[in-house]
Amino acid sequence: MVGAVIHESVRPDRTPPAPLIPAAPPTGAGRAAVLPGVLAAGGVAAVCVAVSAALPTFPVLLAAIGAGLAARVLRLVRPALEPGLAWTSRHVLRAGVVLLGLQVSAAEVLSLGAAELAVLGVTVAVTFCATRWLGPRLGVGRGLSLLVATGSSICGAAAVAAMSPVADADEDDVATAVATVTLYGSIAILVVPLLASAAGLDDRTAGLWAGMSVHEVAQVVAAAGAVSATALAVSVVAKLARVVLLAPLVAVVGLRRRRSRGAQPGARPPMVPLFVVGFLVAVAVRSSGLAPGAVTSTARVATTLALGAAMVALGSQVHVGRLVRSGGRALRLGAAATAIAMSVSLGGLLLTA
Repeated sequence: MVGAVIHESVRPDRTPPAPLIPAAPPTGAGRAAVLPGVLAAGGVAAVCVAVSAALPTFPVLLAAIGAGLAARVLRLVRPALEPGLAWTSRHVLRAGVVLLGLQVSAAEVLSLGAAELAVLGVTVAVTFCATRWLGPRLGVGRGLSLLVATGSSICGAAAVAAMSPVADADEDDVATAVATVTLYGSIAILVVPLLASAAGLDDRTAGLWAGMSVHEVAQVVAAAGAVSATALAVSVVAKLARVVLLAPLVAVVGLRRRRSRGAQPGARPPMVPLFVVGFLVAVAVRSSGLAPGAVTSTARVATTLALGAAMVALGSQVHVGRLVRSGGRALRLGAAATAIAMSVSLGGLLLTA
């Protein structure tokens, strides 16, 4: 990733965030300061990934953020870990989003039919807009509503992570949004196969429905895999098509928020975060065929490790009291968002069949 500084928004009650990507890796005393926290977050994330290898439905990112929360509550986060955890929650998180692009191929996305792509686009748009509209009406703050809307409409925790700097969200909001979308994505693993069977859906339609409505990639695989191999194959393609929409969505929201804040000094979010550009470059590399299969396989594991480490770091910085107070409202919003995504996608698929 290219070293550069993107000015992120500054909230009056928070320390201004660090540059998006440092001009160079920490050296000398700086490296010594961040290394313990980075290693701690990476170690916990590695354990979560190892567990998921044995239990494919294990929610890696939710477990990682939960481990960070537990460490803070139990006072296991020593002062020596704080600099590295803060660095990980910003920079490793963005690196994980960039690596996610290596899982997306334009050719795979375009293998869907025009009507199917249209249903997918409508599902994402309706879920995102409806969730943002519902959020304040359910007592959920605009920042948290934006994160839940992004995670529910695109790709779960990774989408929450990508939108968080543009949303100017604090660690509590990120943790709540990740927990919310992961919970309902996990519930969908059971619900989608059962409803698909009850409704008599053919395998392709069931797979497309899973790919268009279930939040995390791993959850999509689990839900569609319970139907058939045919459903699994098409569900992954549909899911990757949703992931492609992450970059333009973050860019559009960033531009709108930038314009809405006008010329307020230091208060304008980044026009297009640099890691979003990196994500698009990674998609282009994968689509061009320049990346060998071994590279993309390694990148898939590295993506999970990077995002897992970032979730551990984010969880360790959460104020549990505020998280508990906001959790119930966010859960109601997440339930509504998931119901909208499932209803709109299934309705569209049945209408265009």
